[in-house]
Amino acid sequence: MTKMKPLHGIGAAYERLLLMKSLLHLIRSRLGFVALLLVTGSLWAQAPAAPAAPVAPPTADERIAALEAYINNGDPAKGPLVGVAGPGHNAWMMTSSALVLFMTLPGLALFYGGLVRKKNVLSVLAQCLGMAGMVTIMWWAFGYSLVFGKSFNSPFLGGTEYFFLKGVTSAPNTDYAYWVSQNVFSMYQMMFAIITPALIVGAIAERMKFTAIMLFVAIWMLVVYFPLAHMVWGATGYMNGVWNADAAIKAIDFAGGTVVHMSSGWSALILCIILGPRLGFGKEKMAPHSMVLCMVGTGMLWVGWYGFNAGSAVAADGVAANAFMTTTLAAAVATFVWGLIEKIFRGHASILGMCSGAVAGLVVITPAAGFVDSTGAVIIGVLAAVVPYIFVTKVKAKFGYDDALDTFGVHAVGGTLGALVTGLLVCKDVNGNLTAAVATKNGLAKMVTDGGLWLEQAKAIGITLVLSVVATLVIAYVVKAIVGLRLSPEAESQGLDINDHGEEGYID
Repeated sequence: MTKMKPLHGIGAAYERLLLMKSLLHLIRSRLGFVALLLVTGSLWAQAPAAPAAPVAPPTADERIAALEAYINNGDPAKGPLVGVAGPGHNAWMMTSSALVLFMTLPGLALFYGGLVRKKNVLSVLAQCLGMAGMVTIMWWAFGYSLVFGKSFNSPFLGGTEYFFLKGVTSAPNTDYAYWVSQNVFSMYQMMFAIITPALIVGAIAERMKFTAIMLFVAIWMLVVYFPLAHMVWGATGYMNGVWNADAAIKAIDFAGGTVVHMSSGWSALILCIILGPRLGFGKEKMAPHSMVLCMVGTGMLWVGWYGFNAGSAVAADGVAANAFMTTTLAAAVATFVWGLIEKIFRGHASILGMCSGAVAGLVVITPAAGFVDSTGAVIIGVLAAVVPYIFVTKVKAKFGYDDALDTFGVHAVGGTLGALVTGLLVCKDVNGNLTAAVATKNGLAKMVTDGGLWLEQAKAIGITLVLSVVATLVIAYVVKAIVGLRLSPEAESQGLDINDHGEEGYID
């Protein structure tokens, strides 16, 4: 091997320059190669994956089948519209949600507000408004999940999967609706949760303090409403004869005869008895301070009730249309018949009486609205006037309980009556769910045909009554021990508005 000579002088300098040039060229070539590798690798990494096999577009038959399922509010099966909310059904349910909230704010607030004395009008409004806020928070945090979840696989309570409305998106929850977004469905059901405890206000008006009623309602929702709503409407509910093939009690409740009116009405009776009568009850005149507000509130309730009843079809379909008709008939008939009874026995038909008749008609038709035909609705309207009238004018006077605004006489009695007559007047021709696969499997369809459904309804009535009464007894005394139930006699005489809220409804 030949050795290199040492470099000296100008020649040596020139040789060094050539050597450095060669080294730089070598380095650049190596760096270029490395850079080429890096760039090539980067481009390779960013290159799209091999395209998946093309998915065949839906055929004309599949498209037609999906459209038919949408129009008929049926199961889209595996068609091109699976998981898609139907715009028409969604629009009706959003409208219905607003209508049901309209029933509480301002409908019920004005109806009850007009019936109390003017020194207590704001207390009623505050209770309705406060419940709307508090129940909404509870519904978001856990209420919706406890009612309409199913992770517990329990007939008495739902589950935890929807806590904080996690996963409640615009896609339908097909346990309850094929074409309505689950977030819309959850908001619709929330409006029921808001108005139900607000109904209790009527029995204990003018004497229960704000902090006590809010604490009572918070506990009551947990103990009574959420479990009962799941039992009647939840996919795994104990008394859900329409949707649960394994329901122990095959009862039906279209829009809340047991869940809403019975639960609130019977609880209201127990609570007003525990509270005791208003100061001066039976001795002082306690007439409504504004029948104008009462009438306006009644009209708002009637209008909002279309969302309450027709919306309970959870679709803009034929069942909703039937419920719309039966709701109108029952309310109108009860309004007229109550006024007629007053005219015959008292010599005049009062605005208060006709307003009471309208609300009673709406209450009694509620569990039956989507399950009876027009003739059944008219029969219900007559019964809704006669039976609650007796309780409001005769039974209350005989027993002397201070149900201030007749919540028990109208809602408890009306809801119980409605739940029972639903089993007697049910008409399978107006609602296909009464003869569908689930109803056939759990025996509901046979009961509808054979006339034995009233017994299942009676069982549901009994469970609702016991739960409401026992729970109210316990909750009321717990609240009494914690914060007390009533203001002082002096404050109650002055009025709840100024003492509970520091405001007055009217400035003289």
